[in-house]
Amino acid sequence: MPVPPADSPSGRLLTEVTWVKTAERNAANMDVLGAVVTAVWVMLPAYLPNNVAVLAGGGRPIDGGRTLGNSRLLGDGKTWRGTAAGTAAGTALAVALSALASPVGSLVSYDLPTFPLFAGFGLALGAMLGDIAASFLKRRSGRERGAAFPAFVVGALVCVFAIAFEWASATFTLPVLAVILLVTPLLHIVTNVAAYAIGVKNEPW
Repeated sequence: MPVPPADSPSGRLLTEVTWVKTAERNAANMDVLGAVVTAVWVMLPAYLPNNVAVLAGGGRPIDGGRTLGNSRLLGDGKTWRGTAAGTAAGTALAVALSALASPVGSLVSYDLPTFPLFAGFGLALGAMLGDIAASFLKRRSGRERGAAFPAFVVGALVCVFAIAFEWASATFTLPVLAVILLVTPLLHIVTNVAAYAIGVKNEPW
């Protein structure tokens, strides 16, 4: 039976089904180390965007200088350029990871998930939206810009489940989610301290 072209409706459906079935097979065969490897792998497109946004930031702030009460809505740290750059970088990383999933999986002896384009985009955009929401909430509660509030993970998960539910539900199993909740705060601290050490951030948090 001929395989439908990848860009045809039936081809795209076949590709999506393949992604979901691979994720389900990985979940069924997962041990603790596999959960750790999978968690870090699938969250890389969400971990990268905010770091890129810091490096590529500047330009027009999203809130346009508007205030609510006595403080800015978001502040100068949240810009359109940084948000676009972060989202693009996370999406591009997801595409690259999909191409590398097979060789890297062979190297670590685990079947690593690939990313449908909309899943990678959802993780990246959600991470940016989660960080923007956190900035808004921090300012309403009087916390300083940069204070620890790693809500980008929540934003990434909400967004990817909203636009790629089947893939996300097959990939983000309970063990994987547990690892994400444990590992992310540690990575958040390490990356913020590193950014502070090289002068990219003003505070080590």
